[in-house]
Amino acid sequence: MSTGLAQINKLLEHTEGLRRSFRNFNFSPDNIKNDERRYTLKETEKLVGRSYQAIRDAEKDGRLPIPLIGPNGRRQKFSLAQINNMRDVFGTRLRRGENDEPVIMAIQNFKGGVSKSTVACHLAQYLAKQGYRVLLIDCDSQASSTTTFGYIPDDDINENETLLPFLREEAETLAPYIRKTYWDSLDIIPANLMLYQAEYELASQPSAQTFTLLREGIETIQDKYDVIILDPAPALGMISLNVIYAANALLIPMPPAMYDFSSTISFLTMLKNSMESLEKHLGPIEYKFVKILISRYDESKSAQGALVDLAYDQFEGSVLSAKLRDSAEIASAGNRQRTVYELNGAITSPKVYKRCLNILDSVNKEVELLIRRSWSTHAQALRKAGLD
Repeated sequence: MSTGLAQINKLLEHTEGLRRSFRNFNFSPDNIKNDERRYTLKETEKLVGRSYQAIRDAEKDGRLPIPLIGPNGRRQKFSLAQINNMRDVFGTRLRRGENDEPVIMAIQNFKGGVSKSTVACHLAQYLAKQGYRVLLIDCDSQASSTTTFGYIPDDDINENETLLPFLREEAETLAPYIRKTYWDSLDIIPANLMLYQAEYELASQPSAQTFTLLREGIETIQDKYDVIILDPAPALGMISLNVIYAANALLIPMPPAMYDFSSTISFLTMLKNSMESLEKHLGPIEYKFVKILISRYDESKSAQGALVDLAYDQFEGSVLSAKLRDSAEIASAGNRQRTVYELNGAITSPKVYKRCLNILDSVNKEVELLIRRSWSTHAQALRKAGLD
């Protein structure tokens, strides 16, 4: 064995203990991640779309369960599962219409460090919190989204529980690989390092069908969902090409830095060339929307502000109005293997926490509006609200 390989092996010997230590620290005492977020009555009224009195009346007449009372004699706060049950009782749960297509959205850029998985996980949870049925498919062998949802990818997930068997054409549907998460109305197909094998295997005998596998798999399960979010690797590979063809919407995170701008231009060029090649063999690729999201934005840096203005000017309406600003709260939650939406309170400070939530909500509300505009059954409600 070479000295270089020996040194790498020595480092790897310690990684298992390191990953387990992270989980023991974050999910003590039982190492299982749960949704501990609870919502006040005021938050619940807003999410459900009904007043406190309407909720009380439904509890009294048996349509809703009797509220739990805490040790302090007050009613306990509500879980997301309870809120969704209320929505179902009152008929206020948002859904696509039967004839509306589910939105299959890729969060994609070919550069790492653009907050791709951060965007995917927060958006998935936000949409599920609004009541939509959401599936998050982790298409990246680095498995950042899978890790966020409480798994040690190479310990808790084996290769037969990822997309890999389906991409090997060992199954006819994606259904066996879907897992429910602790976040109500949100499912996941996880990933681990072994998923990378698909890159080599698909490239070894490419054909037109090689690039349609993921779309065909999604078609077998999409009726169960309103939104399907795809989190691919930050590279142009066989799985990413499957994602491009499977998606019907595209969100491109782009930090306001010159290297990231240049990388995104390269990404768009490669994306154009790849789509032209795919369309030549497979037919048109139709996207409901393609938007750029300014991510990792620090408003205190004047140079970033200038680059943001440049992006708005040059991309002509293709950049979201809301920007995902850098926040210590996102980083602090990530260190605890959580999203900001999972926190019951601030890690940093109440001011930073509240500001971060407002930023995340503004980004995700804008994406939600794009989704709803793609559904004809939502047109009347959007017009009534002045949002069409």
